[in-house]
Amino acid sequence: MAQPNALKPALGSMTLLVAAVIVHDKAANRVVLLQRSENAKFAQGMWDLPVGKSEQDEPITETAVRELHEETGLTVKPDSLKVAHIIHGAWGVEAPNGFLTVVFAAHEWTGEPENREPRKHSQVRWVGADAIPDDFVDTTGSALRRYLSGGPEVSLDGWR
Repeated sequence: MAQPNALKPALGSMTLLVAAVIVHDKAANRVVLLQRSENAKFAQGMWDLPVGKSEQDEPITETAVRELHEETGLTVKPDSLKVAHIIHGAWGVEAPNGFLTVVFAAHEWTGEPENREPRKHSQVRWVGADAIPDDFVDTTGSALRRYLSGGPEVSLDGWR
């Protein structure tokens, strides 16, 4: 959607925008995780948060809601999402010019987690917050651990 009197883009190559969601059941101290399948584009067999790329003309909160529902069947309201962490990567598998991942926390949801994309994920399930698997995608794993421990809210990946 073009803006009136829009200037031409400032950069020839833009950073990829990504959303991830930590669904945190505080009462049971557990989070929803997915394990990437052997058919995944990258990080095969590793654990991850529900995560995905923003589409054109899509606000980042809508990306989070859409990706969470597509991958897990869980539904959250965009205005209930809280920013939990920001990851700024210098490059990524699908983002040679870098990526910015906004990691949201959701404490209210409807539904039960299910594996809605079995081609991409071998499982989707609740995992105790004190039992996060070691074989986790580095960036989202670091964001999750920092969120759970109240640590820094920004991570830089791949920068010198």
